[in-house]
Amino acid sequence: MKRFFLLALFGCVAAQAQNGYWQQHVDYKMEVSMDVKTYKYKGMQKLEYTNNSPDTLRRVFYHLYNNAFQPGSEMDARIQSIKDPDGRMITKTKGADGKDVVKSRIAALKPDEIGYLKINNFKQDGASADTKVVGTILEVKLARPILPHSKATFSLDFEGQVPVQIRRSGRNNSEGVDLSMSQWYPKLAEYDFEGWHTDPYIGREFHGVWGDFDVKITIDKNYVLGGTGYLQNPNEIGHGYEDKGVKVEHPKKAKTLTWHFKAPMVHDFTWAADPDYNHDIYEGPNGVKLHFLWLDNPAINDNWKKLQPDTAKLMEIYNTTVGNYPYKQYSVIQGGDGGMEYAMCTLILGTGKYDGLLGVTAHEMAHSWFQHVLASNESKHGWMDEGFTSFLEDYGLNEIAEAKAKNPWGSAYRGYFSMVNSGLELPQSTHADRFDQNRVYSISSYSKGEVFLSQLVYVVGKEALFKALKRYYSDFKFKHPTPNDIKRSVEKESGAVLDWYLVDWTQTTNTIDYGIKSVSEGANETTVTLERIGRMPMPIDLIVEYENGTKEYFYVPLRMMLFEKPNPYPEMKRTVLSDWAWAFPTFEFKIPTKSGKVRAILIDPSGLMADVKPENNSWKK
Repeated sequence: MKRFFLLALFGCVAAQAQNGYWQQHVDYKMEVSMDVKTYKYKGMQKLEYTNNSPDTLRRVFYHLYNNAFQPGSEMDARIQSIKDPDGRMITKTKGADGKDVVKSRIAALKPDEIGYLKINNFKQDGASADTKVVGTILEVKLARPILPHSKATFSLDFEGQVPVQIRRSGRNNSEGVDLSMSQWYPKLAEYDFEGWHTDPYIGREFHGVWGDFDVKITIDKNYVLGGTGYLQNPNEIGHGYEDKGVKVEHPKKAKTLTWHFKAPMVHDFTWAADPDYNHDIYEGPNGVKLHFLWLDNPAINDNWKKLQPDTAKLMEIYNTTVGNYPYKQYSVIQGGDGGMEYAMCTLILGTGKYDGLLGVTAHEMAHSWFQHVLASNESKHGWMDEGFTSFLEDYGLNEIAEAKAKNPWGSAYRGYFSMVNSGLELPQSTHADRFDQNRVYSISSYSKGEVFLSQLVYVVGKEALFKALKRYYSDFKFKHPTPNDIKRSVEKESGAVLDWYLVDWTQTTNTIDYGIKSVSEGANETTVTLERIGRMPMPIDLIVEYENGTKEYFYVPLRMMLFEKPNPYPEMKRTVLSDWAWAFPTFEFKIPTKSGKVRAILIDPSGLMADVKPENNSWKK
């Protein structure tokens, strides 16, 4: 299965390369030994790097994410300077004046509590290379250039310390999980058509190189692990991974076990460990094994059991909506500091009410499509992974809900409107680290990013959008799609011209505001005048209700779209009016009296157009 999977995948990438697309490739081999008493670990890494670019590389860069968890780091400075610091990363006390005194938790870390990664003995093809650490980035001056379409092998030794749990990774999280091991190893930075991506770790998301991981983790034999990849030696390990009927006997004198994982075509590797994990395996769709690891607790055990069939239902919906999950395992693991997506797994908090547990799982697993198969650059285009994931999450949860909402994405619109009304919005093209407030970043990425897709249901129709999602997945899985790629996928499936939509929605803070300016009744006709108040153009859906109780759907195409949407209201008569060019602030049309006397008019009955002032969208006689 794996060999066929990789051959098919590389054939697809090679075909793309012939069309001008290229991406780098990595093969990691790592062996690491964890001391669970001191939270320190040592490891060796061997990395084969394939330079598929047309460029000669004289330097390479690695991320050393653990170094962010040190007093004086950029992450520490950002916590202290941003207007609304993440509550997980601060402490609050009352000052003498009764006001809150906010302090960075990183600033208070002691030497045995900080995180770090130290690199030694770096070699390129056996020759020593010069290295330099700058915060969370390791710069390597290569011993010899890597020519286009050639390979090099890097080897290094590393030492790390797991920080006190503050953000995502760390030890002893708020629910008592011992080890949440994300961003724990030296990770090669991405190099693509834009050049090197060497963003420091200040607190946002990640970007990585596609490749294969072969990882061996030696740890106290009582610890149970879960995470990225396929366990290669389950019958040596036990802990619920062994084949049915196999008796696992560890050597009596052995104090440790070595867990051997392989992960094909991923761009990260994460694991978590605790001696008190429960471990269940649930059969998911297409033979996918769903692993659930959580701390044994009578207060939450039932929730974690209930979560298992619901997770399988969601995966099936995601498969049907976007495309099949390409791996054969996915793990839901209690750990971390909230919910965070990783390759073939997630770390989530495990206590609280069931709806919260299900909601976080639905979101993080949806990231397996929008980020861990479609690997957009989260630092530059956070709305592409968080927004699209939120779209899929809300759609999936609505599909399995007993009472289904007419608009499953309604909460995203409310979040977007609150940001617009705050006056603090920045364009979605703003780099994730540059937002003035965490709240604005979150709404822009999650809510406005979600509306980017849901509003396309209004613009081109539901059938076209959902076909476009499948096309987007098929064309760009295991690649690094950009904003233009999703736009082009929708254009190809719908036939609409959508450059205006991508530009206005993601690169500006232009808003949508249409209104009914006037309605004038004459002897033979009713004249309706619409107005465009906001800068962003849109086509217009409009429902007219007559005094006899009948309704008629009027559609005003947007000229620059060069497109006519299929009728979303087939139960109604539809009248397609002349198109409305953006340069004209008003649009007038007439309704013959023979159709009936007009009782009411409503713009966008679906509520899927993000009109920031809906109060002027209706008229009643």
